[in-house]
Amino acid sequence: MNFSQYTKEFSYNLRLAYPVILGMLGHTLIGIVDNFMVGNLGSTELAAVSLGNSFIFIGMSLGIGFSTAITPLVSEADAEKDDKKIRTTFHHGLLLCTVLGIAIFALIVLSKPIMNLMNQPEAVVKLATPYIDWVAFSLIPVIVFQGYKQFSDGLSQTKYSMYAIYLANVVHIFFNYVLIYGVWGFPKLGILGAALGTVISRIMMVVFMHFILRKNAAFKRYFKNFSFKEIKKSILMKIVNLGFPSAMQMLFEVTLFTAAIWLSGSLGKNSQAANQIALIMASTTFMFAMGFSVTAMIRLSYLKGSRDFKGLIITARSIFLLTIIFEIFFGLIFVIFHNYLPHLFLNMTDSAQAIDNKEIIIIASKLLLVAAVFQISDGIQVVVLGALRGLQDVKIPMYITFVAYWVVGFPVSYYLGRHTTLGATGIWIGLLAGLSSAALFLYLRFAVLTKKLVLENNNN
Repeated sequence: MNFSQYTKEFSYNLRLAYPVILGMLGHTLIGIVDNFMVGNLGSTELAAVSLGNSFIFIGMSLGIGFSTAITPLVSEADAEKDDKKIRTTFHHGLLLCTVLGIAIFALIVLSKPIMNLMNQPEAVVKLATPYIDWVAFSLIPVIVFQGYKQFSDGLSQTKYSMYAIYLANVVHIFFNYVLIYGVWGFPKLGILGAALGTVISRIMMVVFMHFILRKNAAFKRYFKNFSFKEIKKSILMKIVNLGFPSAMQMLFEVTLFTAAIWLSGSLGKNSQAANQIALIMASTTFMFAMGFSVTAMIRLSYLKGSRDFKGLIITARSIFLLTIIFEIFFGLIFVIFHNYLPHLFLNMTDSAQAIDNKEIIIIASKLLLVAAVFQISDGIQVVVLGALRGLQDVKIPMYITFVAYWVVGFPVSYYLGRHTTLGATGIWIGLLAGLSSAALFLYLRFAVLTKKLVLENNNN
């Protein structure tokens, strides 16, 4: 194997991926800021935000998953130098994202009564109810923003969404601070202030993204002549047929990890705290794999449009290799520092917490050893999913992910977590089993599909 043909692609792949990675870390930062600022109000308020965000996160995963359909269609049209197709895809995609944002907002607001069935403290539910209303509303601008983001990603311009997310973070921190604590003449709204800060920052994110793209010479022509008369059912259905399975893929994974949180909680508060620590660490490193997944989607859809199938396979393998290198590096960090990393998330000076902290560290350090291995599986499965989306192959991968996560992963998590002495470690071994199954079968799907594309191209 000639590695140089893969490594020479690394620099371009990294240039495309780093703004996506930083943008995703920026999205995570919004949640961290909410937790930090609300945490100062008390444990009930923090529990209410955590409960509310578990609803929001599922809604957001559907919206983000659906919007990924726009990128491969735009990138393919860009390779074909078809400006009309790019503009049409953008306008139809933006309309669908707006409708989906409103639908998810309504769905989350209507699903609030489920909180009463989750055995949550009454005080937590009472605080979470108005919080959910406002943060669910913020999903409308988030999903509209995704429409703009996926469009610009499709044209290989990944940095504009990164700028918009970091501007949103500045706005978010300011409004959170003044509205939660009531400073500089602003009303003291507590947890509701955190929700309003999120809404304002997300609206600003869309406004900024709209103007930065519209004023850009390379994008300006795609903003002209929007009319509902131009909307065609066939194009809407093409985006829906790509977007729906992608949304389901993301939903299956998000709900698997949500189920892991629930299972850990059923083992006790220390298991849940350890699970949360390991999950934060694994989620942060996962952003790198997500960045490479978007890069694979952009580059492979462009090469598919150019009908360069040999280059497509080389580029895909280059991105897979780059992902594995990064994930092995993070895995080694987890192995070397697994006894030390949990300390970063705990108050080690509080003597009253000493016994709990000791147990949390023992559990979390074991979870980080499992996470070190599943870094690689998780990275491969998400980057191959991105490659398959670039090839507009989404239905079979949807079935593969469902079986891997819910027929393999969850039963193993449940059995090992609840019916063996492994506890929280058993839950994570189940996650590893599900992610590894997904990585293996998605890669086999990709190999079969690309071989078929090359044969068909040679026969024509």
